[in-house]
Amino acid sequence: MADIQFFLAKNAPENPYFSMLIPSWNNLPYLQLCVESIRKHSVVPFELIVHLNEAKDGSMEWVEAQSDIAYSFSEENVGVCHAMNAMRTLARADYLLYLNDDMVVLPDWDILLQKEIELVGTKHFFFSSTMIEPRAQSSCSIEADFGRTAETLQMEKLLSEYQQIPFHDWQGATWPPNVVHKDLWDAAGGYSVEFSPGMYSDPDFSMKLWQAGVRLFKGLGNSRVYHFGSISVKRVKQNKGYFQFIRKWGMTSSTLSRYYLRRGERFDGPLAEAKVPLLVHVKNAYYRYSLLWRANQ
Repeated sequence: MADIQFFLAKNAPENPYFSMLIPSWNNLPYLQLCVESIRKHSVVPFELIVHLNEAKDGSMEWVEAQSDIAYSFSEENVGVCHAMNAMRTLARADYLLYLNDDMVVLPDWDILLQKEIELVGTKHFFFSSTMIEPRAQSSCSIEADFGRTAETLQMEKLLSEYQQIPFHDWQGATWPPNVVHKDLWDAAGGYSVEFSPGMYSDPDFSMKLWQAGVRLFKGLGNSRVYHFGSISVKRVKQNKGYFQFIRKWGMTSSTLSRYYLRRGERFDGPLAEAKVPLLVHVKNAYYRYSLLWRANQ
């Protein structure tokens, strides 16, 4: 991280409850929407921390003009893993809240997270808000189209209707927006840079938390954000995270999602130990040995 520069906020808030970490890559219109929504719809004390990759679109100048934003900067796109770890060094709050820059937070989103944190009484948890997406990318998301770009966002309609869409709390918190205690983050070692620029770094982080003893992976159905849908992922040259995950953990990420985290199922309490069918163990063994064989050819 020697090529990453760090800048403190000129007007840093006192005693933030959340450190909101937002990696951004030449995505100024979305970053502005994201930050505007946080300022407007958040009531729990927070600080804003942004990582700027390249910042060739005016985002550096814009962030510099915001007195309440601390930020890190890299002249090249170092990816989300390095960006997250860089922002962690600037964070002052106990709770680290990761958001993508193409997300718009909605009223009550943060107070519901705070209430859940205060209720659980432990640092060993991983909580997520629920995404509303024009096209749901998983069973953990609500599908509802309020605009597919920053320019076409129907904000008034979104604010008037988002609470009326039924959804439940769910198992398997993995993707942002997510929140973790700083001590648990540090114990897990942050985000694994071998997954740079970032594909499969989210399930990897969840697996590291599982290995650290976390069994409370909860998605809050009423804590909601609008997500345009992987704006940056569509532009980046992706790492082969699927195979990296298998090499590292000896299983596919879908094994983690389905049998460990039970991702997308209705929340029914802390997770039990995983019960992986024998056939899945056999398939994972085949994948491991196939990758090993290819590496030795």
